[in-house]
Formats: sequence, C-alpha cells, structure tokens
Amino acid sequence: MQLRSGELSSVDLVQHYLDQIAANNHQGHDIRAIIEVNPEALELARQSDKERQRGQVRGPLHGLPVVLKANIATNDDMATTAGASVMNGFITTKDAALVTQLRDAGAIILGKANLSEWANFRGQNSVSGWSGLGGQTRNPYVLTHNPCGSSAGSGAAVAADFSLLAVGTETDGSIMCPASVNGVVGVKATRGAVSGYGIIPIAAAQDIAGPMTRHVFGSALLLDAMATIEAKSRYGKSLAEATQQRFTGESVVVVRAYDDQFNGVKAMTDNLVRALETKGIRVIEVDEWNLPDELYASEFEVLLYEFKRDLTSWLAEFKAPAADMQAVIDYNNANAESELALFGQEYFEQAVAIDLEDAAKSYNDALFTSRRLAEVHLNRYLKEQGASAILMPSYGPAWPTPPQEGAGFSFGTSTAAAVSGYPSITLPLGQEGPLPLGLSVVGLPWSEASLFSLAAMLEAELGGFRAPQFLLNLEATN
Repeated sequence: MQLRSGELSSVDLVQHYLDQIAANNHQGHDIRAIIEVNPEALELARQSDKERQRGQVRGPLHGLPVVLKANIATNDDMATTAGASVMNGFITTKDAALVTQLRDAGAIILGKANLSEWANFRGQNSVSGWSGLGGQTRNPYVLTHNPCGSSAGSGAAVAADFSLLAVGTETDGSIMCPASVNGVVGVKATRGAVSGYGIIPIAAAQDIAGPMTRHVFGSALLLDAMATIEAKSRYGKSLAEATQQRFTGESVVVVRAYDDQFNGVKAMTDNLVRALETKGIRVIEVDEWNLPDELYASEFEVLLYEFKRDLTSWLAEFKAPAADMQAVIDYNNANAESELALFGQEYFEQAVAIDLEDAAKSYNDALFTSRRLAEVHLNRYLKEQGASAILMPSYGPAWPTPPQEGAGFSFGTSTAAAVSGYPSITLPLGQEGPLPLGLSVVGLPWSEASLFSLAAMLEAELGGFRAPQFLLNLEATN
C-alpha cells in the first residue's frame, strides 16, 4: 500500500478527495453526494501521518478517509440530520458506535453523505436520493438518472471519486440498490453484525450499517473494523483475509428470473454461469423469485411500528431539535412549499398515529410472519438444496430522475435478505448500456467470510468497478 511505503500521505489522499468534492459536488458534474465536509479532515490526516511516522499504525484503515451517511451520529463539528431541514445544524454529543470503532481503527471521517430524506421512509412516491438539506443526488454514470436510495450519496460519492470508502445504512435495499446502480460494492451483513447505536433509525428489526466501496477488498476491510465483538467471533477470521482465499463452496443457486427484462442482465448472468462452471462449481439455475404478498405486508407493519418506537426514542435520547415525530410533521406542514413539494409524509403520519401498546400483538405477529416467510424462501435453496450462496441480479439499471421522462424503477431483490437478516453483498458485474448492474451474493447468517471469498473471485474473473463517464443524458451514448 502506498501509505505504508511512504509514496502517499494521508494528507495527500484527503486533499485529493477534498479537491474532487470541491470540483464536482456542487459544481462541475454537480453530483450532490456530499452534504457536509469535515472541517477537521486535513488536521486529522496530519495527525495520522505523524502517528505512522512514529510507527503507531492502528490497523489497515489508518489514515484512510471514510464518508458517512448523514443519519449516522458523529461527535464533531458535522451535523447529524437524516437530510431533513428540521434537523439542520444539529450537532450530537455522541458518536454512533460504529464511528467510535472507525476512529479507533485510524479512519478519518471525511464528511457526511446525502441520502433519501429520513432514509426514504418519509412518504409515498418519494424521489430517491433527494433530501431537503442535500437536494437531489445524481448518478455519476448518467447525470439525468437516479442514484437510488436511501444511501444515494454514499454510493455516488464512491463512484464519483469523492471518497475511497463510505458507509451506508440499509433497512430494505438502501445499501444494495444505490451500490448496484452506482456501480460499487455494497454489503448488508448478518443482523446484529454492526451496532445500530447512534444511527437515526427506521426499525431495529432490519436497520444495519454497511460498507460501500469500489472493490470487494475495501468493503471487507471496512466491515472488519465496524463488526461487533460477536460478529468477529462468529466469522472466525478476518474478512479481508477471506477475500484472498479460495472459495470452497461446491454449488450455488443462480436466479434467472430477470433475464428477459434487460439484455445486460441476461449477459451478466450468462457470463456468471460460465465463470462458475469453469471453476468447477455446480450451478443450480432457478427461473422465479416471487416472494409472497404477505411478507411485504407484514414487513411494512413492522417498519411502521418500530419507526414510531425507535425514532421517538432516538430523538429524545440525542436531544434533537425535533422533539418527536409530530414536531417533524408540523415543521413540514408549516414549510410545505419547500419540504412537501415533491412528495408527502404519509409514513410519518401513519406511524405517529400508532398506539404502541394496543398494536403490540399485531406487531409481534407481523414480525414473526415476515421473518418466517423470508427465511423459508431463502432456506429452500441454502439449506434444502445445500447451496453455498444464492446469486442474482441486485436491481435493474438506474432510471430517469423526475422530471425527466422514461421508464421508472424496474425490479429489486433485496427484501428476502433484509427481512430474514441474512447477509448479502452486491458487486458490479454487468452493464445495461452505460449504466451499471450489480450482482447480489446471499448466504446463511454469519457466512460473510465465504461470501467475500466468492465475491472476490467473481470480481477477479468478471471485472468489477468501471469508472463513470458522467454522461449528460442517456442519449449521449448514441
């Protein structure tokens, strides 16, 4: 590594990204991936370089810059806002647990990334990648197209060369989708593998933070640093080391249910199957990926209930400027011209109306049902057929951001892993024209080491990250 050899300093690295942000975040390509830059970033880099010179290297992340989604609390001069105007300028007095771990590992918090406001759980018909404070994040591959959400800024920042590493958060697809459509690697680890303390929540049942990076190895390094003590014990090895080891699985399931939707999806899956078979891995191909409607309905009931319970608790504990959910609703109503112009706040309104005590039994039933249905669906392949992993297209390609016209969101495959709490990794392995396509690798709980080994092998065999062209529109490719 160049930092270890002295060819590059942390100051040089941080300055590079600060220059890139200055050139193309609100100017140039106008990506709008970063809400705020850490004013202490260069000073922290200087301290990291001095520590390295003294031989005090805290680990593989020492002196490396990391961007955090703006719903992750930091005890510094940067605000923690979830992108909402009502939270503008809110400085917390505590780090989220994962931030403490990253600081202890020597990482430099470079800035806060834009997101879909309130992690895309404010209201119906939301516009992914938009927040009241950050505006609309753009997809670096085709600027008229959507970066998906809610971790839109984290994904776009890495793709656009605003940061080496980023952290997003996921409830259902909020890492997997923006990683896929921005052509980067994203990881949603096993439920409980990363502490959720200090993250502005939707629902504890499914919320989890995870890495978003250009390459599989970078995500493994980041997850190694963020993992809980239990997770590290369960993994039994460094995930970064796992990326350097041979994948030992004998069979995998490949989902071909989306081959007919996009030529790029079929080409990616064809290439995948050939590569796996060349490696001597048995491929079990399946033509459907239909989850029961009851799963989605139960999941939504769980999210609404826990949103009321968990966000109310976070706002009170961290002494946020919005004292409770009703205060958020009232603020948005009072500033409707700016805050509600694009879409509403129906999820806030539905959640605030819930009586947590009266709804407790229905909620517990929904939690049990949603997890059971998700686990049954995945276990059909991972346990009954003995597959080491399920491989499938993560999401369709990016779609035009309104008011641009064109086909909208097509499909996504994150729900089963999100609800069950099983781990998943998405990595860029295909293209639909100039737009990236991601492949998801899903396994049983605590199988991250095996999944990283498989993902690294596929990245080496089939390519991986391709730098964006910052096209002005899709027609620019014709």
